[in-house]
Amino acid sequence: MVSGEQVVRDAIAFNHPSRIPILFINKDHFDGDILLYDLSYGENGHNEWGYRFVSLDDGTMGQPDEAVIPDWGLLETFAWPMLRREARLANVEAFKERAGGRYLIGGLGLTGFTLYSFLRGFENSMYDFATGSEACGILLDRIFGHETRLIELAADAGLHGVHFADDWGSQDGLIINPDLWRALFKERYRAQFARAHELGVHVWFHCCGNIIDILDDFHEVGVDVMNVSQPNVVDIEAVGRRLRGKQCFMVPISYQTVSISGTPDEIHAEARRLYDALAAPEGGFIGYVEEYGCMGMSDENYRACGEAFRALSA
Repeated sequence: MVSGEQVVRDAIAFNHPSRIPILFINKDHFDGDILLYDLSYGENGHNEWGYRFVSLDDGTMGQPDEAVIPDWGLLETFAWPMLRREARLANVEAFKERAGGRYLIGGLGLTGFTLYSFLRGFENSMYDFATGSEACGILLDRIFGHETRLIELAADAGLHGVHFADDWGSQDGLIINPDLWRALFKERYRAQFARAHELGVHVWFHCCGNIIDILDDFHEVGVDVMNVSQPNVVDIEAVGRRLRGKQCFMVPISYQTVSISGTPDEIHAEARRLYDALAAPEGGFIGYVEEYGCMGMSDENYRACGEAFRALSA
């Protein structure tokens, strides 16, 4: 049987993978072809950037309790994260031994814009981007620079890819104007991803919401695997017409609609629809399975999601 690592590499390279690779993200990890090693760091309930999640008691991850740098005057005394190589890689060799030939991703935690919004607060962030303050550029460069150091760490540790989690979409469209996104973020991403590729590491990018306006941009700047995390709010067929055969996609069965309220048969039909729209005969498609009991997903539907992606290879 072809290893998980090889089948993922073949899917990314459009090299006729022997089956559809699958990532099980928050349960049953070893049922899939991909494992995630967390490179983020925190102490005493706080992330290394200083924010802290407050649980909403609904089974979700919660949200930050308050902005870390609401006033630019605090930037002068802010404690920037350190590399902490030894602490971050303390368990990586044991992780690799357990992997059993699977593809290994270094998770960078919540990244880029999402992290910026946690530090400044969402309203402040929107104002910063609109006004283009010097301090905004300084903070963005520090965030992207730190993430690039973690990319280098992942490569040194022998991981195969790095995973960004940066949500740019609302249900209806981008959070900011696409031209502003291109002015502030596109080249910063390009530089990060180029460094990953220099080191032989794939770029995996998770993004929630309707991000159709910048999917071509993400492809252009070097995303190897694009996780369109809410396919129910994106015109998947339009995306496929533009990027099928060029961009490798990873998608779930929508955990707002079909995987929650649909039947197993409807879940299988949705997996087929996504595959037909986004996959090329040579590859370019990865299944994504997440347990969402907190959203009302039944055990039967959770199992059906994995079975639906496996059935595509039958």
